[in-house]
Amino acid sequence: MFTFYVILIVINIAQTTEKCCSPVTEAFLKTRDAVHLSQGFAALADPVRLKIFSLIAASADAETCACSLVKPTGRSQPTVSHHLKVLREAGLITGTKRGTWIWYRVNRDRLQVLQDVLG
Repeated sequence: MFTFYVILIVINIAQTTEKCCSPVTEAFLKTRDAVHLSQGFAALADPVRLKIFSLIAASADAETCACSLVKPTGRSQPTVSHHLKVLREAGLITGTKRGTWIWYRVNRDRLQVLQDVLG
């Protein structure tokens, strides 16, 4: 059972870092790839999430504390947390807990996949 668990972890890591597909201008997307990509694009389709993503991506230290995202977005802390969760579940950001707060950074590999598919 332990070996099976390790294999799942390796497969999951490979799926999140591998190149997904060709640019949409060069080939049709497979259904599996379209579903995978749409999760990332859907997460960025919301204006508040796009702004949050931009704030994290443009931060000087390449990471941003969740506490720093409330004022610039004009949203409450629970609302910002919800949007961060959606971005995290789409694989666009990762977080590291430090004390009470979580510090977020952009998942550059996932962003690159979305950029590549647009060609």
